[in-house]
Amino acid sequence: MGSLLAGNAPLRGRAGLALVVPTLDFRLAAEFWGIDDAHTAVLTNAIVGGTPAYRREFVQDDVPAGPGDFDAWAVRAVLNAARPLFREARYLLAEEPDLRDTALYHWVLGAIADGNATRGGIANYLGRRSTDLAHSLGVLEDIGMVIHEVDAFRKNRATFHIAEPLITFYHAIMRPVWGDLERPSRAPAVWQRAKHVFLAQVVGPHLERLCREWVRWYASAETCGGYVSRVASGTVNDPSAHTTHDVDVAAFGRDDDGREVLQAIGEATWHETMGAEHLQRLEHLRDLLRTRHGAAATMRLLCFSGHGFTGDLHRRAAADESVQLIDLNRLYRGE
Repeated sequence: MGSLLAGNAPLRGRAGLALVVPTLDFRLAAEFWGIDDAHTAVLTNAIVGGTPAYRREFVQDDVPAGPGDFDAWAVRAVLNAARPLFREARYLLAEEPDLRDTALYHWVLGAIADGNATRGGIANYLGRRSTDLAHSLGVLEDIGMVIHEVDAFRKNRATFHIAEPLITFYHAIMRPVWGDLERPSRAPAVWQRAKHVFLAQVVGPHLERLCREWVRWYASAETCGGYVSRVASGTVNDPSAHTTHDVDVAAFGRDDDGREVLQAIGEATWHETMGAEHLQRLEHLRDLLRTRHGAAATMRLLCFSGHGFTGDLHRRAAADESVQLIDLNRLYRGE
């Protein structure tokens, strides 16, 4: 449909409306699915994302009833060979006319799903030269399967992420055991073995993306120390320790002169309760960034956790407004 009005197409000058319909963001998706529990909403969104079509026919109107029902829902609605959602990830690539060798694109997506985000990392994973993957990555980016993100602090470094959560879930969980999943009786056992992979390789990175989305579109100016105009992830050099540190959330704004300033940094963790050691790491990163990048004097430290915070961290946040604690309920309902 888009090609009818693109470039030198005969109908180019006849366009009266250009309406782009994106997928639902994580809050709208939870509302659309009718999921009130934030924990269940994150887990569900990590599989089906914000594609509205998956809500009805693809799962036969089946929605996880709560945290206690999620595992059973994953088995009966997602890993069930009789449900349309089961093969949807495969069809998404097969339906793309620009993809000639789908096996190669599946390999590239599988490498990214396994945690290889840089061009060099993907190439090493596949045993190829990085220059050999330029075309494949470019095509995947053009069709919206892959997102190319520039590092927040190093403009010459970029990472690749899969745009469609269902594709990530398929490559991390389903594709390695596809033969077992085609036998319905094996699905419960497969899920129990793969659940730790799901939480670590799928839910963890997905939560980080939701946190960046929340900072960009839902967090208040008070939370982030001002209006946020750009959010990204990045890596910070630590010369004294001869290492680098990952920053899950880096929020930038503009000062009165229009120059970009770093207003907040954050860390997101799904599988553990955040405590004083996590805050100390953020404070160390703040010190490193203040010496190298334009940073606001009141830079905020954002702590995102899927399993809450220790009492000590709550006390620190209560005494220091620059420390912000964001649990899942605040992620879905607060600012």
